[in-house]
Amino acid sequence: MSWQDKLRNVQPYEAGEQPQIKNLIKLNTNENPYDPGEKVKQAILNFDSSHLALYPRPDADALRQALADYHHLDTRQVFVGNGSDEVLALIFLTCFNGQEPVLFPDISYSFYPVYCELYQIAYKKIPLNQDFEINKADYIQPNSGIIFPNPNAPTGLCVSLDMIEDLLKHNQDSIVVIDEAYIDFGGQSAVPLIQKYPNLLITQTFSKYRSLAGIRLGVALGSQEVIAKLYDVKNSFNSYPVDSLAQAIGVASMEDSDYIQQNAQKIIETREYTKSELKKLGFVMPDSKANFIFVKHPQYDAQKLFLQLREKGILVRYFHQPRIEQYLRITIGTMEQMKILVHEIENILKA
Repeated sequence: MSWQDKLRNVQPYEAGEQPQIKNLIKLNTNENPYDPGEKVKQAILNFDSSHLALYPRPDADALRQALADYHHLDTRQVFVGNGSDEVLALIFLTCFNGQEPVLFPDISYSFYPVYCELYQIAYKKIPLNQDFEINKADYIQPNSGIIFPNPNAPTGLCVSLDMIEDLLKHNQDSIVVIDEAYIDFGGQSAVPLIQKYPNLLITQTFSKYRSLAGIRLGVALGSQEVIAKLYDVKNSFNSYPVDSLAQAIGVASMEDSDYIQQNAQKIIETREYTKSELKKLGFVMPDSKANFIFVKHPQYDAQKLFLQLREKGILVRYFHQPRIEQYLRITIGTMEQMKILVHEIENILKA
């Protein structure tokens, strides 16, 4: 066997492209179009650069306390990491160690199967129904864990807290992970269920709702036992804590939550406007509760539309995979950006 044969071979996650094009309307990676707030700006201006010569506080005490206060939890129920993808990677490594497969939807965040392949975890993709909905009964089967986003990506559909609680009741020997990257744009968080169900683990991110994709800050919320195990694995595998500046920015963001909620409301209103206008043009779509929509036109090829929009300086996300190859995922930008999008799509359809 050669040394090449000893290399691990995985199919990596494919992120949305980040082209450096002037005047681009970038609607492909679910970033927030609004700035993160004055308190974040002040935290950056007031940051003492001499702290960068020292290692950051390993437990991110102030940030964990701010998150615990916001969610009405104990600090020992809060985990912070370098982006929610790191948090998710550590969850797969820590929590999904049984003999049965991990369950997640067939149309969902495409990093989940990548983690499973990397860590050699058995998994099973559970098909969404024809309306892209999760069927609760499909997840009541032997498993080593369950994970799905709520709202789901790329569909934007939410499940109810009642459904999540029912899943927890039927899977008390497995950890159920709810990935709440988009929960603040219209869904109902499962955080209140944490005290009742120690097998519930929730992930969130500062990237979307809090307009901080550039600092890579992710969160897990759960029972003290699970959070402690996550830190044990992190400190055995990747001991690098969240950096000092990111910790300061994260605390400032938590203090600016009212402003951030106002921005989220603008995104929700713009999302509903965009859904309405595109439906007038013949598009069909699930009822997204995220900061993006998932649309198709019955008479127009999605990949063709994706390329034509790109030529006009509007970047959306196209997925070349079964069941969704005729859909586009469109991030909700500012109202001005979305009006330009609708206008350009209308022109394309008329041509």
